[in-house]
Amino acid sequence: MAYQRQPQPQFISKKTCRFCEQRIEEIDYKDVKMLQKYVNSIGKIDQRKRSGNCPKHQRSVSLAIKRARIMALLPFVNR
Repeated sequence: MAYQRQPQPQFISKKTCRFCEQRIEEIDYKDVKMLQKYVNSIGKIDQRKRSGNCPKHQRSVSLAIKRARIMALLPFVNR
């Protein structure tokens, strides 16, 4: 009885940080259209694995989202 080889998992390329590619230093909390890309349908901030941001820019994105929520530019919960 011969063993069958299991297929190798396909290589998934790692997402690159959009802010590093475009050399964006500061993330503005007033840019609501851009911040909405990093909030899921429930209203939670997307994790770094999903968004593809580097740790430095993920911290600044989450801070900008929190500031936009306080200023009532973004909702805390989407219903």
